[in-house]
Amino acid sequence: MSDATTTDLYEVTMALSYLREGMTAPATFSLFVRDLPPERGFLIAAGLDSALEYLSGLRVGPEDVDAFASALHRPRRDLEPLLGLEFTGDVRAVPEGRVVLAGEPLLEVTAPLPQAQLAETYVLNQLSHQTAIASKAARCVLAAAGRPVVDFSLRRTHGPQAGFQAARLGALAGFAGTSNVAAATTLGLPAVGTMAHSYVEAFASEEDAFRAFARSHPGPVTFLVDTYDTERGVRVAARVLKDLDRGPGSAVRLDSGDLGALAARARSVLDDAGLPDVRITVSGGLDEYAVDELVRSGAPIDTYAVGTRVGVSADAPFLDSAYKMVEYDGQPVMKLSSAKVTAPGRKQVFRRPGYADVTALAEEEPPDGGRPLLETVMRGGRRTGGRPTLDECRRRCAAELAALPAPARRIRAPVAPRAVPSGRLSALADHVRHRIEERTA
Repeated sequence: MSDATTTDLYEVTMALSYLREGMTAPATFSLFVRDLPPERGFLIAAGLDSALEYLSGLRVGPEDVDAFASALHRPRRDLEPLLGLEFTGDVRAVPEGRVVLAGEPLLEVTAPLPQAQLAETYVLNQLSHQTAIASKAARCVLAAAGRPVVDFSLRRTHGPQAGFQAARLGALAGFAGTSNVAAATTLGLPAVGTMAHSYVEAFASEEDAFRAFARSHPGPVTFLVDTYDTERGVRVAARVLKDLDRGPGSAVRLDSGDLGALAARARSVLDDAGLPDVRITVSGGLDEYAVDELVRSGAPIDTYAVGTRVGVSADAPFLDSAYKMVEYDGQPVMKLSSAKVTAPGRKQVFRRPGYADVTALAEEEPPDGGRPLLETVMRGGRRTGGRPTLDECRRRCAAELAALPAPARRIRAPVAPRAVPSGRLSALADHVRHRIEERTA
């Protein structure tokens, strides 16, 4: 089976019905987030590369048809109209690393209706998950206020693929490294890591553990100092580092307790030992809220290692995202369900200074000072242009975050900018609504 079967069953039943009814005219689907999660002033667009990789290889083969038939408990011949279906459409999308706001399309797919429908589940999954994680990671970078943040999330992400994505998205958002060896090697990221408490416990004393670790690892080392008594652990680490002349570039890691107070005592111990260059790294259930509090308190912490809460975006683990048809066979369409109304027609988002965004129809000219966000990234089922590098996405993200209004950057009680519809989009929505209401009266 191929990734074509990684879909919800109703995508298959709808696509099959469209084919049987001859409904293969072009349809446009828009993917957007209705409302931002609580405590969010922005989102970072991510997951596009994964979605395009899927679309460029989407083709229903014989084994996929067998799987569909089995899932539906129907003869194989009933599902054979799907055989050979592949994605031949166009995609316009916001590049990875850009800030997006509620209601703005991250991506629009235009393709023959059965193709665009079958693609929904996978594309929505990739953009929703990765945008949530990238946005959480970006908030950690903002909270750290210039101090390095590293990714320790792999052991508790929701599977290895999610862990790999978390490492990549952290790097996109500005993280300085990852503990994930596969991601570090594949993506060219700095691999970071220290030791576990079990390592220290395996030796007769902390000093034995630290000296053994240093013997195996020439150069700067990081010692985990809170297995027993933290302040005593720092003193032992300082003695070993001084004896071995390993100060510059080395660090101690604090993983539990009152990290701010412990960091202050650790800094004092290290300075008194003549080790001002030994850094302090903290970890242990951190996210942007904890990092923000520690930075604001003036804690002498050099590096923040974030893991579980960031890798799963613990406070906002999902987005209220949707993939809705906005045009079929040249006719704009919309949904009128209570609290889930959609805007009709293919769209463009124009970003104006201060994130005073305007959501408009795709053919509209930009307003004064506005620049379009959605770019053509796939045409005729094939990618257009080169694939942006991770460094390019990272630079784009950094520039976008720097330009955000201060209220949107706040970690607590942020105020998110809101996009406004253009006059033409509002007029079209009124027209389509009236047409639907007349037709369904």
